[in-house]
Formats: sequence, C-alpha cells, structure tokens
Amino acid sequence: MTQTQLDKFLADSRRAARNARSAATTAVAGGEMMKAAGDVIVARLEILAAGMADPSKTDLTEISLMSTEKTEALSEAAASLSRNLGDVGGRLSQSAMEELGHAGKAATAMAAAATPQAFAAAQYDYAMGWWGRAAGQMLTLNTELLRAQAEAMKPIHDTAVANARRLRK
Repeated sequence: MTQTQLDKFLADSRRAARNARSAATTAVAGGEMMKAAGDVIVARLEILAAGMADPSKTDLTEISLMSTEKTEALSEAAASLSRNLGDVGGRLSQSAMEELGHAGKAATAMAAAATPQAFAAAQYDYAMGWWGRAAGQMLTLNTELLRAQAEAMKPIHDTAVANARRLRK
C-alpha cells in the first residue's frame, strides 16, 4: 500500500466508525422516542377517559395538542427528509457524471494501448480506481442516509420526549 492508499483507508475507517457511532446514537434516540410515545399515549388516554367521565373537567388544551404537535413534528421531519434526500440525489448524480468521465478516459487509454499488456494495465487501473471510488461513495452515501434519518427523527423525538416530561407532572 502506498501512503496515499493507507491514508484513504484510515480516513474511510474513521468514517465507518463515525457511522457506527451515529447509528448507535440514532438507535438510542429511537428507543427513547418509543418509550416517551408510550408514556404520552397512556397519559393522554387517562386525560381522554377523565373528560368522558366528567365533560366539565375535559382538558381541551391537551386534547388540541394531540394533533397539532404531531402535525408540526411530522411536517418538520418530512421537510428534513425531503431536503436531505434531494441533496443525496444531487450528489449521486454528480458522482455518476464523474464516473462517466473516468470511464471515458479509461476507454481512451485502452483504445490507445500499443500492446495487450498496456490494454490490460489501462483496464486494471480503471477497475481498481472504480473499486476505490465505489467504496468511498458507499461510505459517503451511508453517512448521508444516517444523517437524514437522525435529522428526520429529531423533531418527532424531541416532541415525544418533551410531552412525556410535561405529562409526568
């Protein structure tokens, strides 16, 4: 391995480790969100039952929050997901265009090869370059999708956790 390849390997390894930490953090947040959602559902069902038992004690403020908070959190999540996936699509399109350029240069090198060995060398160089680029792009895509997931889940998580905290009082 040349120093450049080793540097790339180390950078890719660091990115993979960050992805693993990000995925673990998002999984923990998902668990927190699910627990909070369960706590909120229980508390709100009790509020609804109390209101049905005695309509004069109905907590209309809390009942109105049941839909507006969900709508706001889901709207933020959808906007985040839309924005992030649009960015991912743009980057993937750019990567595809760049790969077409690499393929064109490789085809030119193979066509200009004076010997079968030179042809094979040009083909090998392209294949090895493609493999490295594909691995890097996979890590980048994984990073972007993990970030998109975390950012889309954040408003829902924050709302559920805040509601659970507020309703525990």
